[in-house]
Amino acid sequence: MSHTTKVPHRRPVRPASGAAPTAPPRARQRPTSPQWAAWGFLAPVTLYLVLFYAYPLYRNIDLSLRNYTVRSFVQGDAPFTGLANYRTVLDDPTFAPALLHTVVFTSVCLVFQYAIGLALAVFFNQHFRLSATLRALFLVPWLLPLIVSASTWSWMLNSDSGVVNTVLHAVGVGPVNWLTEPGWSLTSVIIANIWIGVPFNLVVLHSGLQSIPASLYEAAALDGANAWQRFWRITFPLLRPVSAITLLLGLVYTLKVFDIIWIMTKGGPADSSTTFATWSYQLGFGNLLPAFGPGAAVGNLLVVAALVFGLVYVRVQRKQALS
Repeated sequence: MSHTTKVPHRRPVRPASGAAPTAPPRARQRPTSPQWAAWGFLAPVTLYLVLFYAYPLYRNIDLSLRNYTVRSFVQGDAPFTGLANYRTVLDDPTFAPALLHTVVFTSVCLVFQYAIGLALAVFFNQHFRLSATLRALFLVPWLLPLIVSASTWSWMLNSDSGVVNTVLHAVGVGPVNWLTEPGWSLTSVIIANIWIGVPFNLVVLHSGLQSIPASLYEAAALDGANAWQRFWRITFPLLRPVSAITLLLGLVYTLKVFDIIWIMTKGGPADSSTTFATWSYQLGFGNLLPAFGPGAAVGNLLVVAALVFGLVYVRVQRKQALS
């Protein structure tokens, strides 16, 4: 006869009075398949930003805070100097002219590039015959390599054999030393950069015009609004978000323009077309005894300027979104 032993029933242990009940330990959550996919897509972008943006920016800041020489790059023993390179840049007699030229170059290029690009965008928005073909031809300056565009403008503005002076001579105007006279060198590079930047403004602004409903123009025309009133009351206000990003991108690009100025004038004559971009290159690589620290400091000033305008743009966009 088999006997079965009864296991005594154990009552659950209650926590002492005042003590919080302990929760059972939860299993460690592992990333699901969509999370792994998201990290997989994010990893290349993060690696690209770190290698080509974060690390170069860190190295440039480190350059501006140390007294780097050619020997220091090999041995790695550059002494830390703090803000001495920035003080050197601010005390340099080239700082004030370079700052003025940078402001003038950037402001004039932005205004004319945007105005001409907007006028062309409104013109091509009429959808007439060959409008697509002509719009494609206007993209040629934007598609050409900058060295080709700058070299072409250098040939056109040559004092002796340039086509511009040839045309001026044909209409009875004397020759102009576009690239070798201090009063004209900055104007010459501004003209060339405007020619190169207009297609970008045309493409972006024309795409913005495509998003404006045609019914608004029809209703305004029925109300008796003329072409200027339709542009000022409909086109321009609805194009403000696209205009803001166009001007911001144009500002960042124009601040760092180097190759056009360097190929055409090399910042001269007598620093008459020197901007922060060309000055930074001259300090770092244009002398037998390179000043890497001051050159990096000038480059960082450009980065700060672009960052300030970017933050202003983000703040304005946020206010417009909340309003």
